Formats: sequence, C-alpha cells, structure tokens
Amino acid sequence: MGRLKDKVAIVTGASKGIGAGIARRLAAEGAQVVVNYASSQREADAVVADIAAAGGRAMAVAADVTNRAQVESLVQAAIQHFGRLDIVVNNAGIYRFSKIEEANEASYRQQFEINVLGPLLVTSAAVPHLGKGSSIINISSNVTRVHPAESAIYTGTKGAIDAITGVLARELGPRGIRVNAVSPGLTETEGTHSAGAVGSDFQTWNEAHTPLGRIGQVQDVAPIVSFLASDDAGWVTGELILASGGMR
Repeated sequence: MGRLKDKVAIVTGASKGIGAGIARRLAAEGAQVVVNYASSQREADAVVADIAAAGGRAMAVAADVTNRAQVESLVQAAIQHFGRLDIVVNNAGIYRFSKIEEANEASYRQQFEINVLGPLLVTSAAVPHLGKGSSIINISSNVTRVHPAESAIYTGTKGAIDAITGVLARELGPRGIRVNAVSPGLTETEGTHSAGAVGSDFQTWNEAHTPLGRIGQVQDVAPIVSFLASDDAGWVTGELILASGGMR
C-alpha cells in the first residue's frame, strides 16, 4: 500500500487507542506521521518505534490541544521536520458519563475544551499550511445518533464536532481542503478497558443493539480514516461516517 506516499499527517491524541491505530495505519499507507500526545510520552515513543520498525517515518510531539501556543508549536514541528502538512486527524478527546444531576462545571469545561476547543485550535493552526487536496478528519462518536443515558455533556461535545465538520467543509472547500468526520461506536481500547466499559453491561447493551453483534476494534476505524485522508476520497467532504457496526 502507498496511497498516502509523500503526505505528512498530524494525529492528535495518538499515543494509544484509536489515535495510535490511526497513526500506524497512515504510516503503513506511506504517510510521515506526527504522533501527538499530552502526557503519555512512553506510549507515544512506542508508536513511533512501531512505525519505524515497519519502515515508516514518524516523530512524537507533546502538545496540549487546548493551548494555542503549544498547538502552533505542534504544527511548526511537522513543517520543520517533514517539510509540509497534508492531513490533520483531530482525535484527542475524553469522555465522562454521569447523571445529569451530578453534572458540574469542571466536567463540562474539561470535556468541551479538549473535545471541541482542541480541534478548533489545531485546525486553525494547520489551515494556513494546508494546500489543495489536503484533508481534515475529525473523530466524533455515534453517541450523537444513539443518545446513551448519562452522556449529556460528552454527546454535546460530539454534536458540536458534527456541526463544525459541516461548517468547515463549506468554508474550506473553495481552497481544496476536505473536512469529514468518523463516528465510532464503542471501541475496545486501553481507555474503554480502564473506564470499565469493556466487559460491562454497557458493552452487552451495545452488542445487543449492533447489527454486526460486537463492539468495535481499532482496526475497524483506522482504515476509514486513511481512506478519507487519501486522494481516493477526493470527492468526499462534509460527511459524517458511522463506524459502528450498523448501530444507530
């Protein structure tokens, strides 16, 4: 495979989980990848090592996506190291489920700052360096379609991402920049294990409502992102693609 040959990508929140899988997949398709992380340097370095061992090129860069100065440094690191920027994957995110009467300002601010402000800041810093044929992929969630209980704040953040994706597709389309979103269902990652979602009643509920009868794996999501990043998706923008096994 090599449909991303000579392209340069930034993947935020790429030290583990879906982000790490996306980084590895883009590199396998020929892209040079900036593996962004907030605090998990060891895991980010491991992703870079995996990519290098497979013959790819990657570098790990620390940046808090809610900090404009750090985001601008992240983008500059990509330009200085690899010479250009073609693909931005806004993957960094967090989720906290809670009953509405337990919702608080701190949880609201944390989730909206990372899940919504983060992609806006990263996109704002990246756009001046993106040329015709570039691609921005936002990682949303199928919670905006299924509305699980106790997810009001998190679902709100992803609803915002869906709307922002449509706006930016229209805004950046005349410049030849495509903007799409991928919306995974419950996916097995380090995060969903540590949160107790895997092996729980929530997993059972998801499987019961998913036509393909299982929860997702990282390898179910990463190829969709690599397609959207490639020229094969050159006529695709403003789309929200569900990667949820048919769950709606």
